[in-house]
Amino acid sequence: MFDIGEELKKVPDLPGVYIMHDKSDTIIYIGKAVSLRKRVHQYFQPSHNEGIKKAQMVKQIERFEYIITDSELEALVLECNLIKEHHPKYNTMLRDDKTYPYIRVTLGEDFPRVLFSRQQKKDRSRYFGPYTSGGAVRDTIELVNKIYRLRTCSRNLPKDIGKERPCLNYHIHQCSAPCQGYVTKEDYRRQVAEVTEFLNGNYARVLKMLEQKMLKASEEMEFEKAIGYRELIGSVKQIAQKQKMTNTDGEDKDIIAAAYDDQDAVVQVFFIRGGKLIGRDHFYIRIGAEDTKSQILTTFIKQFYAGTPFIPREIMLQGEIEEQDILTDWLSKKRGGKVYIRVPQKGMKEKLVELAEKNALLVLSQDKEKIKREEGRTIGALKEIGKLLDLEQLVRVEAYDISNINGFETVASMVVFEKGKPKRSDYRKFKLKTVLGPDDYASMHEVLMRRFMHGMKEQKELADKEISEEYGSFTRFPDLIMMDGGKGQVNVALSVLDELRLNIPVCGMVKDDNHRTRGLYYHNVEIPIDRRSEGFKLITRVQDEAHRFAIEYHRSLRSKEQVHSILDDIAGIGPARRKALMKKYQSLDAIKAADEADLAATDSMNEQAAKAVYQFFHAQSQSQKGMS
Repeated sequence: MFDIGEELKKVPDLPGVYIMHDKSDTIIYIGKAVSLRKRVHQYFQPSHNEGIKKAQMVKQIERFEYIITDSELEALVLECNLIKEHHPKYNTMLRDDKTYPYIRVTLGEDFPRVLFSRQQKKDRSRYFGPYTSGGAVRDTIELVNKIYRLRTCSRNLPKDIGKERPCLNYHIHQCSAPCQGYVTKEDYRRQVAEVTEFLNGNYARVLKMLEQKMLKASEEMEFEKAIGYRELIGSVKQIAQKQKMTNTDGEDKDIIAAAYDDQDAVVQVFFIRGGKLIGRDHFYIRIGAEDTKSQILTTFIKQFYAGTPFIPREIMLQGEIEEQDILTDWLSKKRGGKVYIRVPQKGMKEKLVELAEKNALLVLSQDKEKIKREEGRTIGALKEIGKLLDLEQLVRVEAYDISNINGFETVASMVVFEKGKPKRSDYRKFKLKTVLGPDDYASMHEVLMRRFMHGMKEQKELADKEISEEYGSFTRFPDLIMMDGGKGQVNVALSVLDELRLNIPVCGMVKDDNHRTRGLYYHNVEIPIDRRSEGFKLITRVQDEAHRFAIEYHRSLRSKEQVHSILDDIAGIGPARRKALMKKYQSLDAIKAADEADLAATDSMNEQAAKAVYQFFHAQSQSQKGMS
């Protein structure tokens, strides 16, 4: 029995983090303090008043715990980490958890590549960004690869030099083929250095180089090349024009402003990188009626910069915030250099803050109803399902489906929904290894066993290494497993969990005679659902997505098997020639009917390859006639 009065006497007069639990032992609030003793005592003093929300929270506290730290800065870091991990009910929380795209130049490789990345890792690569448009990032990567002819393959160079033929990019003059040794490491690295200059915003040099090449090609009467260079010039200018100059100091800045009412707040962020406004984004925050603008901005800064790897040199706000000195120290340590938090009073910087605030107000007024509808479709629908199944903490749902045709290439899908939305990065496909024939129950047993054993292995490895970040989609277990079927499939899942000693709720998505979802099978009971409810619609989306993903995978395997079994078994026919043949003839029957001369005239083919194809199909025909 936890005696709050007695435990209060034990709280030390030291900096640290305190954690409040309710009667079900759920964490409902996390805070930090310079003095744990003074701060925690305040919550239980009758005269103390921190608003309605905190008063409601205090009534629910059944016990508390605390972690001491050596400084207030350490307490701040720990508070941010714990809030992000546990999402306590009474903390002011960001509603979304966005990641931003980066351009990654893999400088740790002998022959670097330019890649799209959603994470900025501590490796030997150089990262540019973050950007707010994934499409713009992909366009830029495609452009620099065309201009500088960098490789896009994942071959291990220089180890694999000369082991395989050069790819299509080499033949269309979009790669210098380091895989064949056609370019030296030094010359290739010089091209990469120019790429990094381009990504830093030095467009003038690239434009001048392309214009010179265009003029030279034109003078030499190579008009197709000249047109290609002209198109590249247009692409570079388009990218350059997308970036609006806001100042000339070339610094990285974030401009942050908030708009709020009694229940909701929108924080608008303008991203300035290298002196250019590269984009903007907005975030929705759940607040209490007594939360001030200063508190909203303070909370946002803690949670946003705890989760993003890039910290700009300067953060400009619309007003003073709480804990500004300690937040400045924390951000400076994360960045590895001095960070300045400022409230501009005049000039362009003040106007940018005003513009951010206007955008936040606009989003708040225009999107509020849309946000609530979207929450109803996702988080609200998930809460409906949780209520039906009597599950309080329902965030991550996994669903599984089996696909086969007469036992051919049995496959399974695993789809993941978090907060009512599909999390496609965690989807997984399974090709059955131990089950022969169309046995859905045995197939599902294998799939679930592989999924959770893999997850348990990853969890153990993480624990042994004493690291907290997850490195695979299997590491995190679901709050609910949804099976595509009724009692039989549910029992298969329960038997796997029982074997592995895991306690995860399982329900079946039951269909009627017309193959439409009619209810959930849970604890040996079929629970009917209102077909008009958002919960029912979410169940249908989960079921359809699991089915679609499995069918899509199965279809891809069938098509690969069909093409491979015939064309790839012919000597001298690789992926490029196979693709060229299928593009020209459209069907295998048309390829069989073609003569050698016609086959040899196909792109990528020669007389020897054409003869091999012709003899292969005609030898098959002769053998089939002999058998008949």
